[in-house]
Amino acid sequence: MCARTKYIYRFAEGDASMKSLLGGKGANLAQMMQLGLPVPPGFIISTEACNRFLENPNALMEEIWQGVQSHLRELEKETGKRFDGEGTPLLVSVRSGAAISMPGMMDTVLNLGLNDQSVQRLADVASDERFAYDSYRRFIQMFSDVVLGIDAEEFDFLITQKKRELQLDFDYQMPAGAWKELIEKFKTIVKSNTGSPFPMDPWDQLYKAIEAVFNSWNTQRAYTYRNINKIPHDLGTAVNIVSMVFGNLGNDCGTGVCFTRNPSTGEPKLYGEFLINAQGEDVVAGIRNPEDIQQLSDEMPEVARELTQTAQQLESYYKDVQDIEFTVERGKLYLLQTRNAKRTARAAVRIAVDMLDEGVLRGAEAVHRVTPTQVEQLLHKQVDPDADITVLAKGLPASPGAAVGKVVFDPDDAKNQGEAEEQIILVRPETTPDDIHGLFASQGVLTSRGGMTSHAAVVARGLGKPCVSGCDALEIDLKNERFTVGETVVKKGETITIDGTEGTVMLGEVPLVQPSFDEDFRKLLREADKVARLQVWANADTPDDAAKARDFGAVGIGLCRTEHMFMAQERLPVVQRMIMADRKEDRITHLNELEAMQTEDFTGIFRAMEGFPVTVRLLDPPLHEFLPDEVELREELHSLENDSSADAETKRNELQKKLDNVLTLQEANPMLGFRGCRLGIIYPEIYEMQVRAVMTAACTLHKEGRKVIPDIMLPLIGTREEMRRLREAVEETVKTVLQEQRITDLTYLIGTMIEVPRAALVASELAEFASFFSFGTNDLTQTTFGYSRDDAEGKFLAEYVRQHVLDNNPFHSLDVSGVGRLMQIAVEEGRQTRKDIQLGICGEHGGDPDSITFCHQLGLDYVSCSPFRVPVARLAAAQAAAEPA
Repeated sequence: MCARTKYIYRFAEGDASMKSLLGGKGANLAQMMQLGLPVPPGFIISTEACNRFLENPNALMEEIWQGVQSHLRELEKETGKRFDGEGTPLLVSVRSGAAISMPGMMDTVLNLGLNDQSVQRLADVASDERFAYDSYRRFIQMFSDVVLGIDAEEFDFLITQKKRELQLDFDYQMPAGAWKELIEKFKTIVKSNTGSPFPMDPWDQLYKAIEAVFNSWNTQRAYTYRNINKIPHDLGTAVNIVSMVFGNLGNDCGTGVCFTRNPSTGEPKLYGEFLINAQGEDVVAGIRNPEDIQQLSDEMPEVARELTQTAQQLESYYKDVQDIEFTVERGKLYLLQTRNAKRTARAAVRIAVDMLDEGVLRGAEAVHRVTPTQVEQLLHKQVDPDADITVLAKGLPASPGAAVGKVVFDPDDAKNQGEAEEQIILVRPETTPDDIHGLFASQGVLTSRGGMTSHAAVVARGLGKPCVSGCDALEIDLKNERFTVGETVVKKGETITIDGTEGTVMLGEVPLVQPSFDEDFRKLLREADKVARLQVWANADTPDDAAKARDFGAVGIGLCRTEHMFMAQERLPVVQRMIMADRKEDRITHLNELEAMQTEDFTGIFRAMEGFPVTVRLLDPPLHEFLPDEVELREELHSLENDSSADAETKRNELQKKLDNVLTLQEANPMLGFRGCRLGIIYPEIYEMQVRAVMTAACTLHKEGRKVIPDIMLPLIGTREEMRRLREAVEETVKTVLQEQRITDLTYLIGTMIEVPRAALVASELAEFASFFSFGTNDLTQTTFGYSRDDAEGKFLAEYVRQHVLDNNPFHSLDVSGVGRLMQIAVEEGRQTRKDIQLGICGEHGGDPDSITFCHQLGLDYVSCSPFRVPVARLAAAQAAAEPA
């Protein structure tokens, strides 16, 4: 018979390496116990049990229940308390904990084990009846919400009424008698909602709470959070059953959250908040505005010293910033959790570089402390320092960056308007885990309550959204969807600006600017370049784009699209005359005009990228794209019908000729029509002009003593003969220019884009004549799937992803099994024919971190992306090359 699976672990049996089995919270609690730190005793039901539960709840609970009871009895011995009998009551917390941190997304029940009998024993032991009944009402509220599914607002309404009746500001001021009265009303709410009385048996409470925590893995908020953060859905959550310690026993008690470094700025000092005489959820839920952690030394100096030493010990052990939850009971410190802290992008960079300088991390480890998404967030806008602004209200700078948007009060509205691509700011008294979809859809978040470690602050930092929290000048009226600050009323749909860096709120749209990269960020990227094998190039069509790409660290241009140069207002008429020319001689005349323009363009780009390769793609789009729209031409002709002047007749003839050309060049499927290399073969004079411009510009700079590396790329090649003919034609033109310029030592490459499936399948033939392959994955994805990108993204792709027909939008992240397979064939066969063939990618996937990882695995030489994504790609290339710490 097979041995039964072990599902339950004591803290003494675990450590930090067991996160996949024990979840992050449980593994870290076990590790802290191993380190001799003050952790309340407890045990863990594993993530494997959760996955088994989700398959067959009854079978799992039957299998583990005896073990749960046995471990509870051991907990009774360890604490000297009783879970279900006379004496000091053993109360436990039942908390979730996944392998990957999901703050606030799953459920927790505190004070479990209380009933009408044990609450009085707790009051006697604590010599504090108010504390005991406060704990009891908290348990009923939380259990009813998490386990029984009763709306928490039903309880909150009664509490608010009672506080008004007694003229109290805070829950902790409520006397024991008032809590007793409210508890009876709470029980009535439970009975009316469920048809059954509130459960008094602690074992029944525990059984149901374990089930509820397992089920919370699949709540909508948890599912949404995993989708947003690309966390696998099959990990499951552990259940941590831990003996309670109490921060609400009096003024020698408290609770708090602290970070070993500032998660907003990276400043290397203890950062966080605490509350005296409170339980943990009071801090993270923003129910009371807490005190700065630096003030703890005034209230509890010994605890503050121990906490500081413990924080340093944990950061040293984990080699990362820690987010620590703690409780103080009767002057004794207890650690309830530690985990790697969520942090802003700016903080992540500073922390990584500081720890590198401190010798805590090596280069590859530091590179992995910052995610590509965080690098993107560094491009988030800030309030223009030169703008004339008037601050409406000021709160806490909970998550940096600035955002402009229309005020929305409901998270569902935020989601809907965000999906409609509206810019919105979510305004709430405080946020809860159920608001995650609204937070994600918003440009930023504004709350009237809560501190720097409140739910809104933590989640906003994780999402890279600006957040202003604890802005108590706001009086929010959710029912009428408006907020007031003094005499100013702001209604739903009105525009505000928030600055999460300064903690300010402003009316209307305030000008924003892009931030600049600081030296910490540049240093981190230099470390990334040392680690990476893939080079990062950029797609750039102008000298300004090229200069920007170089400033961001690109070491080449992987795609310079010559057609974009034709679209300038002063050039388009020349291009149109060239297209409409009846004779080759006339076409060449117009091409000569364009050659001078293109030569100037290439000279500027080569100068900006001196010393680095520049890959110029010859004309790719169909010619009709340069001509006016058919409907516009017909309308213009129609407007001249009744004009008999000579000028009108001349104009009509010109318009009619354009229309005839438009109709002649019209195609049923332009993407697969007369474009790319097909143009170069039918109209060789077009490609000849472009090659002359490229090489003339290169020769000009070469004569100045500058290093120029021009590469010429042929688009849409699909056959060996296309590649052979066009290479010969390009080489003939290059030879002519070099002879005219009397230059013999200018090196260059001729290659092709791989953007149709046939090119990948005959790569060995193309490599006979191509010195490089550049994967044009935008078109390769279209032609492999048979999707028109514009139509697919506009009509069905989003729904395909939502319904899991596709895991991702293949135009955003490479389709590894299909498009990636074609790339693999091309790489292998290309190298078989030409061992030194240069291989790169220049589609939009060149800036996508997941796609970059695949390109590294495939053995490409470089990825090329838009200039603004170069820093993202540099970090992603390094992380693809180095194992995470």
